[in-house]
Amino acid sequence: MAGLAAAAGPQGAGGTAGAASSGTLGCLIEPDKVADLGSAVIGVLDSLRAERGDVVRKGQVLAVLRNDVERATAEVARSRAATEADLRSAEASRDLARQKMRRAEDLVAKNYVAQQALDQARADFQVAEQKVLQTREQLRVWSREVGVAEAQVGLRTIRSPFDGVVVERYLSLGERVEEKPIFKVAKIDPLRIEVIVPAARFGTIRVGEVASVKPDLPNAAPVDASVALVDRVVDAASNTFRVRLALPNPGNTLPAGLRCRITFGETSPQTPIAAAGGHLVGGMRMDSSLTSFKEKNRR
Repeated sequence: MAGLAAAAGPQGAGGTAGAASSGTLGCLIEPDKVADLGSAVIGVLDSLRAERGDVVRKGQVLAVLRNDVERATAEVARSRAATEADLRSAEASRDLARQKMRRAEDLVAKNYVAQQALDQARADFQVAEQKVLQTREQLRVWSREVGVAEAQVGLRTIRSPFDGVVVERYLSLGERVEEKPIFKVAKIDPLRIEVIVPAARFGTIRVGEVASVKPDLPNAAPVDASVALVDRVVDAASNTFRVRLALPNPGNTLPAGLRCRITFGETSPQTPIAAAGGHLVGGMRMDSSLTSFKEKNRR
């Protein structure tokens, strides 16, 4: 906010009248998003894969914490979830119990064995069937444990949350990561423009309106930005309100942090502006002096 007030210059509380009459205001070009990236868990930095100034993509790995124990745990969970020996053993016991039950049914029908033998065979089959169901449920639990173990490994991998550039790297290899962030990442396409506008112009600026922005950079041409947000509350102390604009920045050609000048209700010129002593008629430059007209005819 202090940088924005400085960029506004005389358009603060002491110069609102002059700003309203000139139509040009001071503004500040900022990143669209800024994030300090840290770790959800405590650990030691094992790998750094980005440096200050690097362009990064969403999801790109920037750093990895030491994760030997977590990776080993995940491997054990995967191996256990892939084991089917217990399930096959339970299914074999169930099939054997089913055969015994059917033989007992035949023998009871022929009065070769007592009813008690059939009851015992049926009970053994039900126990074997439940053992199969229990084993299958255990395999499902182990499969979910694989997801938990892999998530533990993922917590030790720091990724970029959006496309942008690395603004700062705070830690080095081997340092302990606790509450302090590791990287600062900024999204600079699109850029965000913040401008303080005198209250006298409240209601004249609308969302979607296009404004001409001149970055405070040598040889920088004016560019067009669209209004994304207009504050609905005027600051009583300065008698101003804030406006936010979005500025496309393909290729990250413009850096963030620049001061700028903005004119609402105008777009950036596509052709050179007419020199002094001339004027525009129907989009054509017309010289105001007969001398210049004759000189052009001679040429």
